[in-house]
Amino acid sequence: MATWSNFNLQNGASPLMEQIIFFHDHTLIILIMITILVTYILLN
Repeated sequence: MATWSNFNLQNGASPLMEQIIFFHDHTLIILIMITILVTYILLN
């Protein structure tokens, strides 16, 4: 059961799945940074 402190994907069962999870995490970080930047620009 997932809790707030452990809310992420399962470990990858293959090297390809590990790379997909790595790509997903980094893409999410970049999207969050862009969203924060756009919000900052809109509010100023």
